[in-house]
Amino acid sequence: MTRIVVVRPIPEEALALLRPRADVVVGPPDPPVVSPDEMRALAADAEILYMLPVGRVDASVMEAAPKLRMVATLATGYDSIDVAAARARGIPVTYAPGILDETTADGAFGLLLATARRFGEAERYLRAGKFHGWTPFMFLGQDVHHATLGIVGMGRIGGQLARRAKGFEMRVLYYDERRNDRAERDLGVTYAPLDRLLAESDFVSLHVPLLPSTRHLINAAALKKMKRTAVLINTSRGPVVDEGALAVALRDGVIAAAGLDVFEHEPSVHPLLLDLENVVLLPHVMSASAPTRTRMAVRAAQNILAFMDGKPLLDPVP
Repeated sequence: MTRIVVVRPIPEEALALLRPRADVVVGPPDPPVVSPDEMRALAADAEILYMLPVGRVDASVMEAAPKLRMVATLATGYDSIDVAAARARGIPVTYAPGILDETTADGAFGLLLATARRFGEAERYLRAGKFHGWTPFMFLGQDVHHATLGIVGMGRIGGQLARRAKGFEMRVLYYDERRNDRAERDLGVTYAPLDRLLAESDFVSLHVPLLPSTRHLINAAALKKMKRTAVLINTSRGPVVDEGALAVALRDGVIAAAGLDVFEHEPSVHPLLLDLENVVLLPHVMSASAPTRTRMAVRAAQNILAFMDGKPLLDPVP
């Protein structure tokens, strides 16, 4: 039988699709992150590698896996897989786009609200026993309704965020490498060059893939172009933001606050960020609803079954 290695536990609904068809081996739950050495060991006898965004499949892993014929990830991003190295070896790679869009947009807007209204700070204050009564000056935050939201990356998730922003009567600017005429027409969003978007937005939310052109897209220079009252939200990929530069900007009041669900060297977080009150830090949970995570896992399994049956892949990496 085909040997499928699932690097970490996944929802049972996905495993139930694979087990009748293959010899399925599931890696241990801990530690959550798969080290390079463990990845090579897990992949050594694999014909199909079922990935989560918890480790990296690079050329060294492929060299250690002579039987490897396919890599499938349940994630919507695939920057943890060396796609060029896989193509050079004739190994197809699949991912799971489109499934988590609305759930992630829900989470991103929730993170925006929590950051704008300083909910994290307020909860810590209460839990520390410091709340002794209401005052009109306690944890004054920013209004979200009628504010300007700048969305960097008007793809599926960016579009869903724009839909939610309309419910708060926000003015929505967007920047993307390509104009999105459909979003402009259907969602009423306005295209703006990145510099203008940064300068005019009260909230900037990042929704771009990690590419050479987007790595450190938000750096010290970009942060200085934002309003001092602005809030930065990142739910895309950690390295899109220069985390050290952001920490300094938050400390020095270059911008007012930030909400982060992803980190440049995940799972590590810049130590200065951990000491700051004006940043909400979440452990990569934007797609964390039970139905969505299950659908993601099942979609990766369906891609594997299509490959095993010699059918067209549902979601080949473009």
